[in-house]
Amino acid sequence: MQDLIRDSFEYLKGIDTLEASGLIFGLLSVYFLIKENIWTWPSGITYILISFVIFWQQQLYGDFLLHVFFLILNIYGWYHWLYGSKENTKVPITRLNFKENVVYGLISLLGVGLFGYFLSNIHLVFTNLTPASVPYWDAATTSLSVTAMWLTARKRIENWHYWFIVDVLAAAIYFYKGIYFYSLLYFIYIALAIAGYLQWKKIMTQQT
Repeated sequence: MQDLIRDSFEYLKGIDTLEASGLIFGLLSVYFLIKENIWTWPSGITYILISFVIFWQQQLYGDFLLHVFFLILNIYGWYHWLYGSKENTKVPITRLNFKENVVYGLISLLGVGLFGYFLSNIHLVFTNLTPASVPYWDAATTSLSVTAMWLTARKRIENWHYWFIVDVLAAAIYFYKGIYFYSLLYFIYIALAIAGYLQWKKIMTQQT
């Protein structure tokens, strides 16, 4: 834990303006999401645009492509939150039924399996690359993040369940890889996911 805190402070002291901006807008998007505030989407889009530059500079092309998909979902979510209600009122927070939960869970697991297999054999497609360090764990965070983002855009409270799992896995992966600042950041996201779920649950009660 001392190494995590020390390395996190060292990272913060050397962080450049672009990364700092990405960190700020990333946290802002989560804060606004917890508050069910429409500003979560422009904040999220700004974070993604900044991430495009960082991922391209660091040659993280997989993350770059994933965030293209996230950008599309952020634009869709912004539109749906504004105009998704047939009664021209605020789109309510809703809950998945049992069948929908099973379908989303199975699709997410299928995504983990397929993408994990791809990452573990990526050297067969791109000969200049080596297999991913933790392919199936990496695939889990990716697949579950896509599901979480879609459920967020659709304003389903279960998005927080998926974000919570993603944050726990990511914190563990980054800690295992020695990327302590990101591990600490995702520990913060875990707390925010819990706060977000409780806040949305409270809002749902007020809706009814």
